[in-house]
Amino acid sequence: MPKFTLDPASLMTPSRRTFLKATGLAAASTLAAPYVARAEDNVLYINTWGGPWDEAARAHLFDPFTAETGIKIQTLSPVSFAKLAQQVHTGTYEFDITTLGGGELVRANEAGIIEDLEAPYEGGLFENGVASHAFATVMAWRTDKIKEGPKTWAEFWDVERFPGGRSLQRYAARVLPIALLADGVEVKDLYPLDLDRAFESLDRIKDHVRVWWTAGAQSTQILRDGEVDLIGIWHARFFEAEKAGAPVAMTWNQGEIDRAYWVVAKDTPNAENAKKFIAFATSAKPLAEFVMQADYGALNPASNEFIPAEAAARMPTAPANYSQTFEQDMANFGGDPAEASERFEEWLAS
Repeated sequence: MPKFTLDPASLMTPSRRTFLKATGLAAASTLAAPYVARAEDNVLYINTWGGPWDEAARAHLFDPFTAETGIKIQTLSPVSFAKLAQQVHTGTYEFDITTLGGGELVRANEAGIIEDLEAPYEGGLFENGVASHAFATVMAWRTDKIKEGPKTWAEFWDVERFPGGRSLQRYAARVLPIALLADGVEVKDLYPLDLDRAFESLDRIKDHVRVWWTAGAQSTQILRDGEVDLIGIWHARFFEAEKAGAPVAMTWNQGEIDRAYWVVAKDTPNAENAKKFIAFATSAKPLAEFVMQADYGALNPASNEFIPAEAAARMPTAPANYSQTFEQDMANFGGDPAEASERFEEWLAS
């Protein structure tokens, strides 16, 4: 497995920005009834993505951590940024730990709703999130509808050459860069984002997007069941549809790499145990085992020695795949990510 490291120089902390109220940031959560966190409970509540992600985390992170420490883990899904903000402001906690992508991590740290953390491995900390694994949003399509699918986002936008219903994630920080690539912007010129141009590009595809998916399981289902013909989907969720026998294909070209970060809810009484879990979950061998089952790419370089070449080939961090992709640059976003998210939701509703 090749060495894939965080570049501290590329993760400079942005200037302070205004935080939008949590009620306007995300759709309603389907989490369980809240609890009042107690430090003596010896139970950690972790907000997860569910599905195969949860299965891999249970096998290689949650259960082994409990075996080592005696601290039990309960999970709730799906991941909800709005719930994270709400519980911190109310003091009624549904979970102690969650995982966030780069866009939401910046917003959470700016809002002061996550704990200050220290890096458990060199270069592993960004905006008070500990980097766990890399994942990519890739183009995928139904081969029973489209024999040779698009290889660029500009082709994905080309509804005449590639007719059919589309789907994209309802997530501004990931969709806006894609829209610029579709409009002909070169990867090297992508950041800072030209947000006005990105929205103009989205205008051209909006009527052809049947589903703006909000959860990984949903994206797998609509691709597998043929509800859409082309989709921007997380690579691991594509592999899930492929494993289920769906007639699908994908390309790594212009895949958009994001990084998943563990964070701790601000002022949870279980903060110390939460920090112990994050140190364990990002340590070399447990993280390697997790990403091999879930098809992600480990961000702790020490994990690489535990990942064989055949497993690495399915990861966005493999050299042959990584060379075709680009990474989000939240430190050079081109505007306030929270404001861009609000604008995106207003655009969807218009």
